[in-house]
Amino acid sequence: MNRTSWVEGAAGSGFDVDHLPYGVFARSGERPRVAVRIGDQVLDLSVVAAADMVDTHALFDQPTLNPFMAAGPAVWESTRAWVTGLLTDQTERDLVEPALAPVDSVTMLLPFSVGDYVDFYASEHHASNVGRMFRPDSEPLLPNWKNLPVGYHGRSGTVVVSGTDVVRPCGQRVSTGSTDGSVPTPTYGPSQRLDIEAELGFVVGVPSALGDRVPTADFARHTFGVVGLNDWSARDIQAWEYVPLGPFLGKSFATSISAWVTPLAALDAAWTELPGQDDPEVLDYLRVDGPAGLDIEVEVVLDGEVVARPPYRTMYWSPAQMLAHTTVNGASLRTGDLWGSGTVSGPERDQRGSLLELSWGGKEPFTVAGRERTFLEDGDEVTLRYSAPGTGGGRISLGEVTGRILPAR
Repeated sequence: MNRTSWVEGAAGSGFDVDHLPYGVFARSGERPRVAVRIGDQVLDLSVVAAADMVDTHALFDQPTLNPFMAAGPAVWESTRAWVTGLLTDQTERDLVEPALAPVDSVTMLLPFSVGDYVDFYASEHHASNVGRMFRPDSEPLLPNWKNLPVGYHGRSGTVVVSGTDVVRPCGQRVSTGSTDGSVPTPTYGPSQRLDIEAELGFVVGVPSALGDRVPTADFARHTFGVVGLNDWSARDIQAWEYVPLGPFLGKSFATSISAWVTPLAALDAAWTELPGQDDPEVLDYLRVDGPAGLDIEVEVVLDGEVVARPPYRTMYWSPAQMLAHTTVNGASLRTGDLWGSGTVSGPERDQRGSLLELSWGGKEPFTVAGRERTFLEDGDEVTLRYSAPGTGGGRISLGEVTGRILPAR
């Protein structure tokens, strides 16, 4: 695609017609509706679809993307082609311009109603770093890590849209004090090791039936698009609770996602080969044909300063493999199901996607605004930025994810 939009400022913005992410917006006194972003403008699809007498116009006069996502790939493709035509054909300008509004003049809402939320652990570099920190006398990776994508079920009700403040969670934390000096005892209070996890999220459009499996080859038939995702983590609460059943309160208090959902079609130029899965070879149901990784760059911004640049292309497990593994036991998919990649980390120190890794468990502080830091402090603001190769030859900018830490209640 070498067309650009007639909308002023769209060309070169990361939100030209080779992107066209979807979201849900509202203005004071009006009901939420579905929009597409073009440059720094939101296009109200419900208005232009009704005016243009598009058969699917009812899908856009909705408070969530779920009805549109459930409509399936043929509708996704035809809608993208229709919107692209509207925004590149000057003769459509009179129809479209009244439905445009500056993005900073509207309120962006959670773009879809979240069904189930599953978070994975798909970065070999992240998993190895964590293993070295917490099991220094053992192999960094547990024996099953390269045989299956490790994941856990999160809490969909605490998935929030970018811009939502995050209250510092409270819970049980490990204390080394005890009557005999050796047995850990818990104390209760606000987390002192609050962290981020820079991730990518994938959103289910077309559901599947209970008992059916979704093969890796059907990834694009069921997956609507991609969001930026920050899985906030209370490391001290997590460390005490996770044995033997895994994360719970240390993860379930908040997960932030971007307000904009990038459709898979916008990432056609971003697919890349996985780093390699030949030792050991994966089981048949996890095999993928062709490029299955994504060349997406992530920036972690703490209080206005970039502290890390994790590359998603280094991830060991692909999104198609994560989806296949989620359903291999017959678990069904629902429209709006969300799965996260787990922390994105690369091989270098400045590519680590969590403060746990950047500070090496709090032992090696890093510098922000001239002072040493480890974990999050009240008032901190974190923004995750994403970019990927676009089909027009430049780069697209996926939706940002921002959250500010408020004191514990």
